[in-house]
Amino acid sequence: MCGRYARFTSAEIYARLFDAGPALEVEARYNVAPSQPVLAARNAIGGGRELVMLHWGLIPFWSRERSPGYSTINARAETVATRPAFRSALRLRRCLIAADGFYEWRKLGKGKQPYFIRLKGGEPFAFAGLWERWEGEGAVVESCAIIVTVANERVALIHDRMPVILAPGDYDRWMDPGQKEPAQLLSLLGSYPAQAMEAYPVGREVNSPHNEGVGLITPVPAAQE
Repeated sequence: MCGRYARFTSAEIYARLFDAGPALEVEARYNVAPSQPVLAARNAIGGGRELVMLHWGLIPFWSRERSPGYSTINARAETVATRPAFRSALRLRRCLIAADGFYEWRKLGKGKQPYFIRLKGGEPFAFAGLWERWEGEGAVVESCAIIVTVANERVALIHDRMPVILAPGDYDRWMDPGQKEPAQLLSLLGSYPAQAMEAYPVGREVNSPHNEGVGLITPVPAAQE
């Protein structure tokens, strides 16, 4: 699963990377947590793509409650096409979620060591995401989920799951509004190549979603088992 990540590259760069606009004014975030707003690109009603802020934790359009709980921050690639909470969004409401890296925790004895995981070179990228529009209780909430899959060889040393990272050459296929066949979309939801990624230990300050700042992605010596 993916329960924490960082997004600090400027929105202008993401707008160019995702061929979306206009850019939004957003602050750098080094500790994005569930229930918080996330930056994403989606297909606009009039054509093209737009950058938007979405609530992290997908609320199905048919839900009676505004908050379905922690279980919809991620959608498993293996069941995304069949699970009721996600199957409609997979066909009709896909998005690119802007990211610079994500955190996972490796079990060490009775504790856990957090790691920051990113692309080699530190380039910004996109998680494969789904979004949904919910109306009720006199409010409208647009929300999203990050799709996760089996970890590649590098991430598997830390955790058995990882978010789906889309290669830039696959953005158009993922976002194609004419593509509604789950089988064609599922082929994009594999693990990102391990050799193109790196991971290093960071401080335990990232454990609290209340902590922020570039210090959270600063490397630290790995804790001993």
